[in-house]
Amino acid sequence: MANVSDPTTAHPPRRIVIVGGVAGGMSAAARARRLDERAEIVVLEQSEHVSFANCGLPYHLSGEIGRREDLLLHTPESLRAALRLDVRTGTRVTAIDRAARTVSVTAATGDDRIGYDALLLAPGAVAVRPPVDGLDHPAVHTLRTIPDLDALTARVAALPAGGPRRAVVVGAGFIGLEAVEALAARGLDVALVELADHVLPPLDAELAPLLADELLAHGVGLHLGVSATAITEAEDGAALVTLSDGTRLPAEVVVVNVGVRPASELARDAGLDLGARGAIRVDGDQRTSDPHIWAVGDAVEVVQAVTGDLGPVPLAGPANRQGRRAADAMLGRRTTRQAPVLGTAVVRVFGLTAAVTGASRAALRRAGIAHETVRVHPGHHAGYFPGAEQVHVLASFAPDGRLLGAQAVGRAGVDKRIDVLATALRAGMGADDLAELELAYAPPYGSAKDPVNMLGFVAQNVLDGTMPQWQPDDADDVLAGSLVLDVRTRAEYDRGHLDGAVHIPHTELRDRIDEVHAAADGRPVAVHCASGVRSHIATRVLLQAGFDARNLSGGWISLDLARPDLTRTAERVAA
Repeated sequence: MANVSDPTTAHPPRRIVIVGGVAGGMSAAARARRLDERAEIVVLEQSEHVSFANCGLPYHLSGEIGRREDLLLHTPESLRAALRLDVRTGTRVTAIDRAARTVSVTAATGDDRIGYDALLLAPGAVAVRPPVDGLDHPAVHTLRTIPDLDALTARVAALPAGGPRRAVVVGAGFIGLEAVEALAARGLDVALVELADHVLPPLDAELAPLLADELLAHGVGLHLGVSATAITEAEDGAALVTLSDGTRLPAEVVVVNVGVRPASELARDAGLDLGARGAIRVDGDQRTSDPHIWAVGDAVEVVQAVTGDLGPVPLAGPANRQGRRAADAMLGRRTTRQAPVLGTAVVRVFGLTAAVTGASRAALRRAGIAHETVRVHPGHHAGYFPGAEQVHVLASFAPDGRLLGAQAVGRAGVDKRIDVLATALRAGMGADDLAELELAYAPPYGSAKDPVNMLGFVAQNVLDGTMPQWQPDDADDVLAGSLVLDVRTRAEYDRGHLDGAVHIPHTELRDRIDEVHAAADGRPVAVHCASGVRSHIATRVLLQAGFDARNLSGGWISLDLARPDLTRTAERVAA
C-alpha cells in the first residue's frame, strides 16, 4: 500500500480560536480536530448553549419534540471528551486586536485576552427588531435561541385554564409559519400578520394561496399587506397589537419574527470588509479581508447561485459546509470549490409542505434574467394507487433550457421533488436532463413519469416551440385580444368559466374545428383546461390546423391561484 501523507502533519501545533458555536462554528471546530490532533482549539460562545438544534425549537414548543434535552446536541463536557475542544460558554468576545492577534473577552470569571494563530468568526444573526412601539411588553417574544424557547414555553404554560388563549404572530416567513402551527397545537387562537401581500414571501405569490387556505382551514386569522405599528396594554391585561390598517388584535402571546440581520458588529469594529447588507465579506476559502481571520454562517456574505446577488443566507446547511471549508483552509489544506448558495428551504404548514430552490420568478424579474416558467400539477405517486396527492410545481428555465429555480406545494412528495431539482440546479442541468432523469418508481412512491420528468417534458415543448404558452399573470392582455377556448368537460365548464369563453371539449375539437375558425375571426386562440394536459393536445391540433394558439401554463388550477379575481367571479356567475 502506498504511503499517503496527511497534509496537516507538516504544520506545527497552533491555536485556533472560534467565536460562536452552533452550526458553522462547531462544524469548523469538529473538522479542525479531526484534521489536526495537536492543535489547540478554543470555542468562545456568549450563550450557555454551544450546540443546539435551533431549527427544532418550534417543534418543542408544539410538544412534537417532547424533551427539551433532545435539542441540546452537545455540551462543553461532551465536546471536550469526544474532540478535546476547549469550549467556554458564557464568554463574550468584545474586540479583536488584529495586529497583536488577540481577542478580548468578558466572562463571569473576569476579562481576558486570548491569542490566536487563526481566528474564525461564527457570530450568527440576530432577530430584527421592527419599528414597533411596545416591543418590550412582557407578552412579546421571539424564537431563535434556547432562552427564547424557554420564555415562550413558560408564557404559554402560564395561561390560566378556561381563560382566553390568543396569540399574534408577526411575520409569515419560515419561522413565523412554524410558530403559528406550534401555538395552534398548544390550543391558542392564532392571528398571523405579514407586511407582504402573501404568506411565505420567498415563495412566488401564485402558490401562496394554497398555504393561506390551509391556515384559514385551521382557524388562523390572516392579516396580509399590513404591519404591526404598536403593542399596548389591553384593559384585561393582555397585549393589544395595533395594525397599520387600524385593526386591533388582543393577545396573551405575541411572537415577532420578521427576519434576521448579520451579527457582524465585531468584524465591523475590527475593520474587516463588510458587504452592502452588513454581512462579512469572505473569499472562496471563507477568509476575510484579514489573512488570519475566517468567517462562516449567517453573518457572512454569499453569492446566490442564479442571480449573483450578494448577501447573507441564514440556513443551516450552507453554514455547516462553510465551517468545514474554513477548517480545511485554516489548516493549510486545499479546499473544495465553493458552490454558490441555492437557498433551498422547506416548511410544513399544518398538512401542507412548501419548498423552494434557486431563484423565484420575482427574483428573476428583479435581476432582469430572461426565463420561461412552466407549471405542472401531477399526483405525488401513481394516480391509480390509493392516496395520491396533487403536487403543485412551478419551475423557471433559461432560454437555453437551464433550470433556474423551482417551487412546490402539496401534501406529500414535495421535499423529494425539490431535493431532486436542487441537485439538478447544482449540476447545471436543464429541461432535457430533467426529462431523462431515471428516478425510483413503484406505484406507492411515484409515477413512471415523475413530476420532475413532467417538468422537463413541458419545458422542452415550451422552449422548442412545440407548445407556445400564455402565463396566468398575463391574463388581462391575453383575454382582451384572443379567443378563449375552454376544452374541459361540460361539468367542469358549468362549475365556472371565463367570461366569453367558447366551450369545446378537447375530444370534440377535431370535428368542430370550423366553429373555432368562426369564433376566432383571425384572432389568436388562448386555450385552457384544468391543468394544461388536455389543452396541450388541443393546442397541438390547432397549431397544425393553422391557428395562432397558445396553452395556459398550469391550466385553470394555476389561473385560480394567480388570478382568483377572474376564476372566483366566473364560479359565482356560473352558480
